[in-house]
Amino acid sequence: MKCIILAGGKGTRLRKRGDSKPLIPLMGVPLIERVILTAKKSGLDDFYVITGHNGNQVRTHLEYFREKRGINITVIQNEEWEKENGLSILTAKKYISENFILLRCDLIFDASILRKLTNEKIAEGEVILAVDHNVGTNHRVDLGDVTKGLVSKTNKILDIGKNLEQYNAYDTGIFLCSPTIFRALEESVRKGDCSLSGGINVMAKNGIARTIDINGAYWVDVDDEKKWKTAEKTLCATMRKDSDGPIFRFVNRPISTRITRYFFLRTNIRPNHISIFAFLLATLGACFFLLGDYTNLVFGAFFAQASSIFDLIDGEIARIKLQETTYGAWFDAVLARYSDAFLLFGLTIYVSVHLTQINVLFILFTGFFALIGTFMISYTAMKFDDDNKLRGQGIPMNRDVRLFIIFLAGVINLPFLALLLIAFGTNVENIRRIVVLRNHTSS
Repeated sequence: MKCIILAGGKGTRLRKRGDSKPLIPLMGVPLIERVILTAKKSGLDDFYVITGHNGNQVRTHLEYFREKRGINITVIQNEEWEKENGLSILTAKKYISENFILLRCDLIFDASILRKLTNEKIAEGEVILAVDHNVGTNHRVDLGDVTKGLVSKTNKILDIGKNLEQYNAYDTGIFLCSPTIFRALEESVRKGDCSLSGGINVMAKNGIARTIDINGAYWVDVDDEKKWKTAEKTLCATMRKDSDGPIFRFVNRPISTRITRYFFLRTNIRPNHISIFAFLLATLGACFFLLGDYTNLVFGAFFAQASSIFDLIDGEIARIKLQETTYGAWFDAVLARYSDAFLLFGLTIYVSVHLTQINVLFILFTGFFALIGTFMISYTAMKFDDDNKLRGQGIPMNRDVRLFIIFLAGVINLPFLALLLIAFGTNVENIRRIVVLRNHTSS
């Protein structure tokens, strides 16, 4: 599906951050790139960017971005960019003959909004606006600047504009349009209103403008410093994952998000670089275990926990900078398995050398079952994580918990206890999952 993105404004309220608003980096990604990548993530593949202020600079940047990412981008210059945004949309009329998505470059939003909108069936000649009905609870909006909408019980737009006194929805700026919108804008322009809202009101009077609710998904119109900070805070919240284990959620994530935000988002470091670094930290921890004595045990334990923290940072960078790939997730998982193996091997050798009062064969068997249990719990988790009814059940033995056990056991000098807990916990949980999954799939 085609997508028009308005990127012609001057952005005077953000002037101290850059002279070309579309190119100002928000948490390491220029605004225009963030909108395009979010839309691409939602399934869109053909983009028409309407430029204005500093149009040549924006065009040059987008041409490089197009080649770098292999994205189909057409840049259209609007010479009347200082006028209202309806005229910018009209410059794309000759390029569009089918339904399309309409966005702005200064909007950050949850990709789920676009996925829902693109899956909506649109009638011939209709326009559909994604609206936020949380007018009393959404504190991300500026009431003095947000476009408001009055929507009927049948989801038809009755009126739209910034100065409405009676309203029950906010205009998110995310539209699914038919080409009819061009005729509506032309009619609105003839009446003296060159704004997008003017065109939408023309369609509303004809009963062909309706809405869908975004159901609480986030969106922020980034047009001043206050909204900029709101956007940063909103994006930081996306670093967290619903599938986080207890240690990730309460111990590691508060540390990792700060490291990500203040050290990595403004660099060119990619998620795979962090995955490799986390692997090296774990490998270094295993080497300290092999060196022996309590001091090295403690160093190894701290490196194991540091690896666990950096294991979150690669994903945080990927989500914030829209660099998530199937390969990256797989690569991170492979390195994590190697890291686990090295740490458990190192810890097993340490215990077998220093705890002479325990039978060496028993130690080796414990280390083996800790290792095989760790590998299998990662494998069985793949099936459980795909089923929301099963996720979160059972003994918490995810990677964050296992590495934290190694960390605590190393610090308090009880390394064999770590092996015992991991060997027992992972294998009992694996057996439980086998039984539960058998019963679940046969029911």
